Amino acid sequence: MHIDFLDQTRSVQSDYIDLLQQVIIFTAKQEGISSEAEISINFVDNNEIKELNRNYRQKDEPTDVISFAMQETVEGEPEIVGEDIPLTLGDIVISVDKAKEQAAEYNHSLERELCFLAVHGFLHLLGYDHINKEDEEIMFTRQDEILGGFGIER
Repeated sequence: MHIDFLDQTRSVQSDYIDLLQQVIIFTAKQEGISSEAEISINFVDNNEIKELNRNYRQKDEPTDVISFAMQETVEGEPEIVGEDIPLTLGDIVISVDKAKEQAAEYNHSLERELCFLAVHGFLHLLGYDHINKEDEEIMFTRQDEILGGFGIER
């Protein structure tokens, strides 16, 4: 799996990036995703994610993670198919500021919070959601299974 990391904050330690790469690859294997798939993970501050949240979700506040799935199709949109075309799943944007706030609030490490947010964002790229209670239970149970299987507990 190819993961492109971009740290606009210049604050995420390389150890965290290595760990996030491992947890995403682990998640991809658990979900049966091709090793040829591609995603990007972008680290931003609260101001940047607030702007994205306002522009794409009409919520004028910072959030912890936003995912932009590339595999969702819109009615009338042509399907692009081909053996030579890599499976581009999409982009995950994580607020480092929010991750730090939430790690302190939940009394766990920044490492755990970043892993949680990366897996959460990745599952959104794969089609999981938490719009209603039933979907939320499915997604959150899967997150816990993956994080626990990787060795990251609450």
